[in-house]
Amino acid sequence: MPFQHSRRQLLKLMGVGGVVFASGLAGAGESGKRKGAGHPSGNQRDFFFLQLSDTHWGFQGPPNPQAETTLRQAVATINAVDLQPDFIVFTGDLTHTTDNKDVRHTRMAEFRKIVSDLRVKDLRFMPGEHDASLDAGDAFKKHFGSPYYAFDHKGIHFVTVDNVSDPKGAVGDAQRDWLAGDLKKVGKDAPIVVFTHRPLFDLYPSWDWATQDGAKVVDILLPYRNVTVFYGHIHQEHHHTTDHIPHHSAKSLMFPLPAPGSVAKKQPIPWDPAQPFKGLGYRQVEEKDKNVNIEELSLSEA
Repeated sequence: MPFQHSRRQLLKLMGVGGVVFASGLAGAGESGKRKGAGHPSGNQRDFFFLQLSDTHWGFQGPPNPQAETTLRQAVATINAVDLQPDFIVFTGDLTHTTDNKDVRHTRMAEFRKIVSDLRVKDLRFMPGEHDASLDAGDAFKKHFGSPYYAFDHKGIHFVTVDNVSDPKGAVGDAQRDWLAGDLKKVGKDAPIVVFTHRPLFDLYPSWDWATQDGAKVVDILLPYRNVTVFYGHIHQEHHHTTDHIPHHSAKSLMFPLPAPGSVAKKQPIPWDPAQPFKGLGYRQVEEKDKNVNIEELSLSEA
């Protein structure tokens, strides 16, 4: 994938969500050199995936008067780019919360139908609290399967962690045990990517920007030397490091939220008709520096 030929296409994809290259992940550059059991197997060539988050299908309100078309527009934009990611992961809040069970199922079915039009058919889903906290993830499971799971792709071990089906925002003993057991299958130097909805660290607990037992989850991850975490929930770009583990958040496709603690009350940033994509995962990205390293740029946008 020559940089000079793919740059403009990558920038278009970055205008929609977080483009992440395998070669930019901790430990992935060395994955082709490792041998023996205990590591994910597969083709070690570089690849990239796209993270989309907080699409909130079903939302209506002043923070995004174009809510009925935003998701479809993102799908059309991704499909229009010749260079396609290996897979796309949606890190939660696929739909907007509702107390009506029938409406909840309808929104999930509509979301699934819209994203099925993506050219990329390897789609990975996980719930947000809007999808799962009111029914312990029951509707999500019926439409998308297990809220947590693991998979390997071209030498990288990927794990999704469900910290939203419990309305208290906890992962829970059973799932932590599962996570610990899953990671025992890979080596301590294996490149590992963790997807979660809420941050695993205490970003701003009074705004519900934390995981109740996140520190226990991080303790499970710490013995592994090459872990990267991607999450959603906070509707903005944010970067944090726990010891050697970097955490990157994705912007929302529906509406932005203010920086943690920057205002007295957490609420969506008002819609600006002059800049309709400002602060959203769907945004304008311009090519300015032809010498910029695309891997660094992709991770900064994740």
